[in-house]
Amino acid sequence: MDATAWATFWVLLGLLVFLGILVYLKVPRMIFNALDQRAAKIRAELDEARKLREEAEALVAEYRKKRGEATAEAEAIIAQAHVEAKALAEEARSRLEDYVVRRTKTVEQRIAQAETQAVADVRSRAIDVAAEAAAKILAEKAKGRVGEELIERSIEAVRTNLN
Repeated sequence: MDATAWATFWVLLGLLVFLGILVYLKVPRMIFNALDQRAAKIRAELDEARKLREEAEALVAEYRKKRGEATAEAEAIIAQAHVEAKALAEEARSRLEDYVVRRTKTVEQRIAQAETQAVADVRSRAIDVAAEAAAKILAEKAKGRVGEELIERSIEAVRTNLN
């Protein structure tokens, strides 16, 4: 045998002795146990991840439901606000119309009062002017004491009758 063959033989023999020592020390069993433990740990983590995923899906479904309820509630609030706004607008319109009617009535009453006062002022002034004119005319036509008495009584009668 040549040197390469002897080297191969000794390497093979060393490998077999090394493998025998590993088997004797139960290293393959420890490796399998470590792999089994790791597989169990990974399986437990997968189960926990599956459980967490299911909980997350349940939470998502619950929040979607709550969001739907909140949306419906918000829409109901908006609809109620529209109804209240329309009612308030109608009430404001009604109050404004009532205010306009009252103000118009008040202004019309003031105009009527002013008109009545103006007519009374014109009559009073006309009476005063007529009395003065009558006094001048009678004074010119009726002279003397009898004329003066007649004029004075007439003027007094006109004043009391017309006012």
